[in-house]
Amino acid sequence: MGGCMEFLSGYRRARLRLFEWRSCLEWEYKLLLALGFAALTGLAAQVVIFLPWTPVPITAQTFAVLVGAVVLGRHWGGVGQLIYVALGAIGVPWFYGMSGGYEHLLGASGGYLLGFVVAAWLVGYLSDTHPSTRRAPSLLGLFLLATVVIYGLGLLQLYAWLCAHSTPPTLLELLIKGVLPFLPGDILKAVLASGCAWAIVPKERFC
Repeated sequence: MGGCMEFLSGYRRARLRLFEWRSCLEWEYKLLLALGFAALTGLAAQVVIFLPWTPVPITAQTFAVLVGAVVLGRHWGGVGQLIYVALGAIGVPWFYGMSGGYEHLLGASGGYLLGFVVAAWLVGYLSDTHPSTRRAPSLLGLFLLATVVIYGLGLLQLYAWLCAHSTPPTLLELLIKGVLPFLPGDILKAVLASGCAWAIVPKERFC
């Protein structure tokens, strides 16, 4: 029992030192970390399932967005996703299907990409500045809130895209194309991401 408690105490000290180190890095090293999580998001984008009734595919990106936001923290969580979106828009082939180009931002799923940036900034800022958000239930609630933000921006552009390419959809049709197919998987990703984040982030204030 004593050995287990000693291990847990050492683990808590180690993760606190890790996040203190991350917070004290010079901006260029934080930029490299952000680039790394942008690449991780691009890798997660290749886990893709296409559905016949919607132009928006299912991917694993949300998991990388949420965990990356906690690891990168205040401001830099959003920067990581901004790098992902910006480099993808100019041609880096790390959007789904190993593709890139600005047409993704103008397409049916472009709003979700912008939602990644806003959601990552929100999660990174709150998890860094409010230690209470690092508890398991709070992390899950924060991640579900971030998912709602992604859906909100995604649906706005999806609606505009559908209006430009067909008749305006009803609210139910929009939800069938832009939310309902993704909801079970996104809830699962939020649960898994909150578990990972709870394990790695210190509960004490570190910045």
